[in-house]
Amino acid sequence: MPDYQLTTVTTYGRRAGSARVRVFDWIDWLGVSARSETYVDGVSNSASQLIRAPLKLALAEMRLRRLASSPPACSLLLSRQASPFSSGSIEERVLRASQYGVYDFDDALMYAPSSLPGGWWSKSKTWRRSVRAADQVIAGNSILASEASEMSNNVVMIPSCVDPGKYQQKGTWEIGEVPRAVWMGSPSTERYLEIIAAPLVRLNRTHGLRLTVVSAGNGRLGVLDPIVDRVEWTPERYAEELGRADFGIMPLEDSAWTRGKCAYKLLQYGAAALPVVGSPVGANENFLADAHGFAPIGDDEWFEAIEELLSESSASREARGKRARETVVKGYSYHAWSSVWKRAVQIGDYR
Repeated sequence: MPDYQLTTVTTYGRRAGSARVRVFDWIDWLGVSARSETYVDGVSNSASQLIRAPLKLALAEMRLRRLASSPPACSLLLSRQASPFSSGSIEERVLRASQYGVYDFDDALMYAPSSLPGGWWSKSKTWRRSVRAADQVIAGNSILASEASEMSNNVVMIPSCVDPGKYQQKGTWEIGEVPRAVWMGSPSTERYLEIIAAPLVRLNRTHGLRLTVVSAGNGRLGVLDPIVDRVEWTPERYAEELGRADFGIMPLEDSAWTRGKCAYKLLQYGAAALPVVGSPVGANENFLADAHGFAPIGDDEWFEAIEELLSESSASREARGKRARETVVKGYSYHAWSSVWKRAVQIGDYR
C-alpha cells in the first residue's frame, strides 16, 4: 500500500459543492498524496438515491468501521459527517482512532434538524461528537468557529477558498442592451432567490434586467420564471458563465442557519471580477464590505442597490469588480491560506 500524507472522509464525491471546496480542491491545489473515503461517491445522499444502491450502502458502512478499527498512519480529515445514517458514533470512533484527527465543517450543523423523530440520524449530534473527538477543528467562518470553541480548544477558522486562476476575469464593465445578474448555487438554495423576487421583477420592468441561474435541474421560481435564463452547472462551464453577467447576487434570509454560510457564491463572483450584491448575513457581511459591494436589506434597498449599480459609470463598476477580485486573491484564495491549512491538517512544510 502506498504511503499517503492524508486520508479524507466525506459523504459526497468530488462533484458535490462542500466536499469539492473544503477537501478535494485543497488536495489538488497542494498536490497532496491522499486516500479518499467517500460514502457512495455521489452528489446527494438522499434516501431516494441511497435506497437504489443497497450494496454500495452496506459496503460504505463496512469501510467506515474498518477505518475506525484500522486507522491510517497519517492525518485524517473528516468533512461534515462520515455517514448520513449517523448521530456521531462512527465519526467519533474514526477521529479518536486516527493518528491525528481533523474535523472540518462549513455550515451551521449545530442547528440542523434530525432526519427522523427522536433524534435519529442527527447532524447536530454528529457535529458535537465530532468537534469533541477531533484533535483539530476547522470552521468555515468566524461564527462557526465561535460555536465550535465552546467544546474544543483547538479550533481554527479557514474560509471556503477559490482558485482565482480558474476564473476568466470580466473584460468589460459596460452594460449591454440587456442588463444581466447571475446567481450560482444548488437547487436546495434556489429558494433564497424568492426573497428578492419583487425587486428583481420590478427591475426587469424598469431596466430590462434578466437573471442567469447556474444550477442543476429545472426547478420553478414562481414569478421569477419569466425573467430567468437557466444554465446547467458543469465544472467546465460555470466560470465562463460568470463573465457574461454584469454583477453577481447572493440573497439570504437572516437566521441561525444562514449565519453559518461561508459567502462562497460571492467569492466566485469576485474571482471573475464581478461587482457583487448580497445580504449582509454571516460571512457575506465582511466580504461585501471589503469588496466594496452592496449589502441591501429588504425589497427597497435591493432595488436601489441594483439600480445604482446599473446607473453608475463603467469605470465605477470596473473598480468594484477589481476590488472584489483583489479581496478574493488576498483573503479567500488557496494560496493565501495554504500554510494555515497545512498546519491544521499536519502535512508537509507549513512554516
